[in-house]
Amino acid sequence: MELKQYSIVLVNLDPTIGSEIKKTRPCVIISPDEMNKYLNTIVLAPMTTNLKKYPTRVSVKHNGKKGMVAIDQIRTVDKSRIIRVFENLTKTEFEKCKEVIKETFVD
Repeated sequence: MELKQYSIVLVNLDPTIGSEIKKTRPCVIISPDEMNKYLNTIVLAPMTTNLKKYPTRVSVKHNGKKGMVAIDQIRTVDKSRIIRVFENLTKTEFEKCKEVIKETFVD
């Protein structure tokens, strides 16, 4: 399974603790292709259908549904949690993700 940055993948996020986004859901791969190729883990941001406009959420459309990429919930998981690979974000969507990541984590 080839895992590319800004691809949408279906991931089993359970078990979780506290306020972490849980259950099996689409997520966006954040880690660069070089890491995805050689490591057994992957960095991703879960997606949610909760459309509240937080500054750390990016609006996207996937599988005909509106959703949000939760940049504030970025996590590293083992690749064995990935169930399926879907399409990629659009250029506009992944550019917005990059912008929010920089705004959130780079001072």
